[in-house]
Amino acid sequence: MATTLVLDASSGAPLQQQLVRALHSAILERRLAPGSRLPSSRALADELDLSRNTVMNAYAQLLAEGYLEGRAGSGTYVATELPERLLHRARASPRAPRDPRAPALSRRGSHLASLTPPFGPEWSRPMLRAFQLGTPALDAFPGELWGRLLHRRWQRSWRDMLAHRDVRGALPLRRAIASYLGTSRGVRCVPEQVLIVNGSQQAIGLVAQVLLDPGDAVWVEDPGYLAARGALQGAGATLVPVPVDAEGLDVEAATRLRPDARLAVVTPSNQFPLCVTMSPQRREALLAWARRTDAWVFEDDYDSEFRYAGRPLPSLQGLASDSRVLYCGTFSKVLTSSLRLGYLVVPESLVDAFAAARMYADVQSPTLEQAVLTDFIQEGHFSRHVRRMRVLYAKRQARLVEAARRELKGALDVAPSDTGLHLVGWLPEGADDLAVSARAAERGVQALGLSQFRTAPRGRHALLLGYACVPEPELDMGVRRLAEALD
Repeated sequence: MATTLVLDASSGAPLQQQLVRALHSAILERRLAPGSRLPSSRALADELDLSRNTVMNAYAQLLAEGYLEGRAGSGTYVATELPERLLHRARASPRAPRDPRAPALSRRGSHLASLTPPFGPEWSRPMLRAFQLGTPALDAFPGELWGRLLHRRWQRSWRDMLAHRDVRGALPLRRAIASYLGTSRGVRCVPEQVLIVNGSQQAIGLVAQVLLDPGDAVWVEDPGYLAARGALQGAGATLVPVPVDAEGLDVEAATRLRPDARLAVVTPSNQFPLCVTMSPQRREALLAWARRTDAWVFEDDYDSEFRYAGRPLPSLQGLASDSRVLYCGTFSKVLTSSLRLGYLVVPESLVDAFAAARMYADVQSPTLEQAVLTDFIQEGHFSRHVRRMRVLYAKRQARLVEAARRELKGALDVAPSDTGLHLVGWLPEGADDLAVSARAAERGVQALGLSQFRTAPRGRHALLLGYACVPEPELDMGVRRLAEALD
């Protein structure tokens, strides 16, 4: 902690006053986070070479002013809620002028810094509430089983875990994934084509790095996944927003817009966020375009495990006989996004290039998690978990639809879906989904507006309602609060 507190014994100012000011600044600038524990007065005195009385008196002053709070038998902590006058002072203080000697960002760095985060500050908060998007049922995660597998793997082979290094990922895991994809998704690949990545976000970043030059045109779905757009823009690509209808990405419209595009990024099994599937005719047209123009298709198959009616749809990659498709999947929607493990299936001709790109990005994914996931798949736990989650999510979706029909009739049209982890609630003509979303947030409900995922304000407005991570009683409560926002 001493590295954040700078005192000057030669300044003439009392050391106690200097310490108080240093702690003031550290707290208001959030270098000391709310709720964080401070060192004991004795420990801090030793660290800063001060008398203990100096530190105790400084702590006492900060406690009286509301910066700190004491907890009996536990110690001294930064106050979780600072007085409003202090927060106002922190917000009102002018930002220090930019040092003209500071190194400038690159054009790409400046562009990345200017991009708006997909869902604002809530993106980083550990919360589970109606109707949070993209989060599986963490209350149904097999935590005890995972813990046993983790303990067993560490006990048996911890030395191997520490020494293992393979930029493409652990071979047993790649074998398990290749086998699973072949039987469940119709993906045609061998383990050597599978690259373990830290989720789909890293996958699209690697694709942009290996296959795109700055300025290359890329077809993206509109509305579509914002984080993928950010990765592409960060690589200097020129985005070409392509409208999506009931059959998925409109290939004919895309061809009119930019027939020379280098890459198309699609979610054909369950389009995000509209929850439609790409028709066979559109799939064939997309693959024909890629063959004709020597372009690539990135297939983001982010939650294809969750289909509640009919047979699973085959992957786009399985239809391509000429290796124009790069296939991506993730365990974030099946298990938890905290695992940060996904996979990218690349054509054999690109294996070496992608392995090199991964090497220079971050070398590899954590080996212990890969080993535990391998056991989880090979011992049948993964398939059983997916089956249980299909039943649970179908039940939660039905509960949401029932509650919406009861509480939101005439205000929000919520129809069931055969796939996915969220539903689209269509608003009446003329309604503003962003305004409704803001009112819902004031009531503790996350209902993101469809407009957030469009590049231009057009089309009917809607709200996106995630249900997978929300227990049934909380779904009912969320619908009632949403009804208040829509009133």
